[in-house]
Amino acid sequence: MRFSMIIFLSVFLFQVSFTQQNEYFLFTGTYTSGKSEGIYIFNYQLDKAVATPIYTAGGIKNPSFLALSPDGKKLYAVSELNGNGNAGKVVAYDFNKTSGVLQKLNEQASGGDDPCYVMVDHSNKWVFVGNYSSGSLSVLPILPDGSLGAAKTTIKHSGSGADKSRQEKAHVHATVISPDNRFLFVPDLGIDKIMIYRFDEKDGTLKAAKQAFVATKPGAGPRHFTFHPNGKYGYIMEELSGSVTVFSYSSKSGELKPIQNISSLPNGFTGQAGSADIHLSADGRFLYASNRGESNTIVIYSVNAKDGKLSLLGHQSTLGKGPRNFSITPDGKQLIVANQGSDEMVIFNRNVETGMLTDSGKRISVPTPVCITWGIK
Repeated sequence: MRFSMIIFLSVFLFQVSFTQQNEYFLFTGTYTSGKSEGIYIFNYQLDKAVATPIYTAGGIKNPSFLALSPDGKKLYAVSELNGNGNAGKVVAYDFNKTSGVLQKLNEQASGGDDPCYVMVDHSNKWVFVGNYSSGSLSVLPILPDGSLGAAKTTIKHSGSGADKSRQEKAHVHATVISPDNRFLFVPDLGIDKIMIYRFDEKDGTLKAAKQAFVATKPGAGPRHFTFHPNGKYGYIMEELSGSVTVFSYSSKSGELKPIQNISSLPNGFTGQAGSADIHLSADGRFLYASNRGESNTIVIYSVNAKDGKLSLLGHQSTLGKGPRNFSITPDGKQLIVANQGSDEMVIFNRNVETGMLTDSGKRISVPTPVCITWGIK
């Protein structure tokens, strides 16, 4: 009960801090193989749903995923590169809230190839990074000036899955720390498992939790994972099957127990799923997930407050191609989709009572947008 109340109050206070102001920083990570120059920073006005460009940080290749420090003063970006097994990088930046400018501090090896996910722990002392092609993850220390030290811990997964074309080996796709900073959850698309590690924030080490992993259905391809605001449930987006699995969660042991598996695809859809991102509304009443492939939709679910299970409400076309990631605005009234294949982000109005989405008619032009992160001004 105490843990759930702490999580609820944290989410409530976080939401209050956001809704007291109208303007925020919007950071967008991209792939730079085309027209993109790097990381794009905007001033975003909630009341007008208008994004005004402030700064573009160049000199980094494929900053496909971003994470802002808890104090909003440092930004960490992966540099998604593939080479001889250790080409990936994590780049640290100092962020000036007055000018909106990023200044590079340093970069460190990510411990593998094609890093695709980065997250800062809640103590602001460590950065977690997942390397897709190497099936590995690393824990890097944050030094006093915000720069990164060499990896303290690197773990490489092994195994394969049922889909021989996509699951020929391990493919780490996310590194998600628990709300209490005690457990790290690592979805591995290649081996159909969410690996669970006990995290020691004093020295940055990881050890297998009592429940070392939870397996998804064969060929599911677990990708992104998120917790319910009440701390009792977890949700995994499965890229290959196009399904969401709901888990009950024990904050005491870190254990996950599957309680529901539900499709994220429109009824009758038979094409490639390519499902990607997943997020809950701040009040925990609605869950959203993105489908790429041939669907290009956002699925909308209601969440049962008593057991965390999902009920389908509908699907919204993303009005573009390849919705890699998306984000709900700080006030909860809009949802922005990063359509990687369309070189723009689409802004949807979000009904906070029904959870449904409608096109606002507004767009943000960004080459190959991939990741969206918010910062308080």
